[in-house]
Amino acid sequence: MLKEQSKAPEFALPDEEGKKHSLAAHKGKLVILYFYPKDNTPGCTQEACDFRDTLARLTASDCVVYGISKDSESSHAKFIDKYDLNFSLLSDQNLIVHQAYEVLADNKTIRSTFLIDKTGKIAKVWSPVKVEGHVDQVMKAISTLN
Repeated sequence: MLKEQSKAPEFALPDEEGKKHSLAAHKGKLVILYFYPKDNTPGCTQEACDFRDTLARLTASDCVVYGISKDSESSHAKFIDKYDLNFSLLSDQNLIVHQAYEVLADNKTIRSTFLIDKTGKIAKVWSPVKVEGHVDQVMKAISTLN
């Protein structure tokens, strides 16, 4: 597992509309990357909706949020529409970014969240994540950075 204070691995992944997003594009901001197993499953839906419901507070803290799974762009688009998500979901179908962030076990995604600071270092790691109360933990960690 990646350690806190290590440099966060760079990535460039497509979102639900095929637009590429990278870590480098957000230098100077806090970035929340959360890896989740599958669109439209109970835990993943709850986690996405919790981030959705907290997004205004997160963006007020100069944060960008990305959910990452191996689901396709079209699956992400349907998931976003169904739950009115207000942030991008990135598709890592080849699992390259999953491997870089060390969130795979037996080719299955370990639900994990990385809080990346404004310099591109990992400030906090949660893995494995218990969904209930997780976004509150993330908010608390952000308050110590700002």
